[in-house]
This record gives sequence, structure tokens and C-alpha cells, in this order.
Amino acid sequence: MNNQFDILEGKKVGLVTNHSAVVGDSLLIDVFHNAGEVELAALFSPEHGIRGQSDAGAYIDDSIDTKTGIPIYSLYGETRKPTPEMLKDIDVLVFDIQDVGARFYTYIATMGYTMQAAAEQDIPYVVLDRPNPLGGEKVEGFIPTRDYDTFSGVYPIPVTHGMTVGEFARMIKGESYLQNLDELKLEVVKMQGWTRDMLWPDTGLPWRPPSPNIPDFETALIYPGACLIEATRMSEGRGTREPFILLGAPWAGGTVLAQKLNGKKLPGLIFDPAQFTPISIEGMATSPKLEGEALEGVRYIVTEPRSVRPFEAGIHVLSEFYHLVPDSVKGNFFRPSRLNTLAGSDQFYDMIKEGIPAKIIVNAWEKQVTSFRQRRHPYLLYE
Repeated sequence: MNNQFDILEGKKVGLVTNHSAVVGDSLLIDVFHNAGEVELAALFSPEHGIRGQSDAGAYIDDSIDTKTGIPIYSLYGETRKPTPEMLKDIDVLVFDIQDVGARFYTYIATMGYTMQAAAEQDIPYVVLDRPNPLGGEKVEGFIPTRDYDTFSGVYPIPVTHGMTVGEFARMIKGESYLQNLDELKLEVVKMQGWTRDMLWPDTGLPWRPPSPNIPDFETALIYPGACLIEATRMSEGRGTREPFILLGAPWAGGTVLAQKLNGKKLPGLIFDPAQFTPISIEGMATSPKLEGEALEGVRYIVTEPRSVRPFEAGIHVLSEFYHLVPDSVKGNFFRPSRLNTLAGSDQFYDMIKEGIPAKIIVNAWEKQVTSFRQRRHPYLLYE
């Protein structure tokens, strides 16, 4: 077994993981299962399931891993945090999941709750670190001033935080983002060769979709802003092979939208008019929004990934679509609570509805981002 895993030798391991945790060409589940020095005692599954094939938001049931015979405990069903019974035979809890670097992507919520469970049972917690696909410098968005009591709003951090999961685990503990973590025995196994200026393509690693609707790096890059469309009656592209890249509605004019967005000269992006019809796609979206309807809208095209400010771009896109919403649809176009949760601000819905320019909305979070960068600094592990 690799020397970096020596800390697990002779231990009964509980593994919080999914299909994104690979070592070379092998799943970490199989590596641990086949390693004589470690006893893999239990698996803990996040949203989308241990193999990453369940729809967003779909409950996951407890089960048995058919390949290894090891029990799988769901952390995205009735239980979001391991129970003492689940942990009774565990010597150490290990987290290894590829994150995408957005506050509302639920894997970091699962990480925090499993850290909390480990602390309460006096079980050491180990994070096997992985790259933030967006790099370590993209930091955008409001910082929630209250707990939204949802997996999408657990932490008071910007939408993009520019941290690896290992760095963020240190911050969850150090900033007491969750209760009862003071005595947690936390260890982060650092990566070798990763630096803060590296986006995913710079790593040379193959992309392994961390969830069904993040099929490639470009989608992960624009997701923190395009995800706002989830809180509207528009399609965020689920039910196509280009989720979040394609955005549309029955009443939208793609040519006009593309012209308006391209006129803003958003860094690293251009927009093409698009037409598409969401359909049920097994393993990606079985009941997509506006299924079977012919939609018009835009397609994101990434021209310079390093320049992209995804959340800022998402606000511009949302604002331009909203300007075209027919009066007959405007009354229930938004899910206000969901929109505010994603944005991390109770004022965001009102800002968009009242037509506040996107630039002013962006300026409203700049002081928060500056403060966050200073606060996160002690927890960073990479230059």
C-alpha cells in the first residue's frame, strides 16, 4: 500500500466516498478492500450514490456494495450524518470525494457532518485531498449571514471559495462552522504538485464526472453561476448532454440573448444562440424540467478558463433572461427562497426582481470576499 496511507494500517476504516475517488485506474474502494493492511468496514454514500448515478436531490437508500459485500450507509436520505450505530466498529473515518469548489455542491456538507459524527464518537478523521477544479483563486459571491438549514447553505462562505476539501476541512474545524469539532483528530493527506493557480486541465488528470450533470471541466467551471437557473421556471439544461451549458425557456429569444450577453464582454466567455428539448436521460436526469418542450436560449462557450468569473457571469445571464420573461410567467418565475439560498443573500431575489444592474450586485459582495480571503489564509496548505 502507498506510504501516504500508513496512518490507516491495521485500522477498521469507514470510507466516505463515491466513484470520483480513484487511485490510478482503480476505485479507492477496491484499493482499500484489496489492501491487507487495512480493513474496509463500511462505506458512506453522499448525494448521487456510491457510483454517482442518481439524480440530483434523489434519496439514496442503505445497501450492500455488490463487488465487495461491504455495507453502504446512505448520507443522502433520511440520515445526513452517520449514527453512533453506523460508527460502532470504525477506528478511523476517511473522506475522499472529488468536489467542484462551489458552496452549494453538497459533498462539503457531507464532509462537515461526518467530521462532526467522528468527533462525537472520538474517531480520528482523515481527508485524502484532491484538487479544486476551479483552482485556488476564484472567490466570488455573498457570504450567508444565517444558516439556511439546507445542504446548499451550511457554511458562511462565498459561492466559490478557492479551497481544496482538505483546506476547507481545516477551516470547518478552525472556524467552528459546526458544533462539537474542537476535539476532532483531523489529518489531511496533502497532494503533491498542486498549486493555487492550477485549474483542472493544468493537473493533467482525466476528468471523472463527480455527479451526473457535471460531465466535464467546462461545466464545472460555469456551474457556480448557471446553477442559479435551478431556482427559476427555466431549464438549466438537465435532460440534455450539456447541462448548465445550455439554458433556455419556451419564450426566450436565443439570438437576442446571445447578442446582449456578448455585448457585456464577460471575461473568458462568449454565448451562442441555442435551441434544445429536454428529454429523460437515464443516469443524468430522468424527469428534467420542461421535459419535451422546445426551448430557446443560449449556450455557454468557454474561451479562456482562467479569466472566467462564473458567479458574476451567472448573474448577468439570469438578469438578461428575466428581462424577457412574459408578464404571464413573471408572477411565479422564481423560487425566491431557493434563489436566495443559492446566492447566500436574503436580498438577492429582490435585487434581480427590481432590475438592479449585475455590476452593482457584484460590487455588493466585494468586501465580504476580501474578508473571507483573509480568514481562510491560516488554513491553506498550498502556495
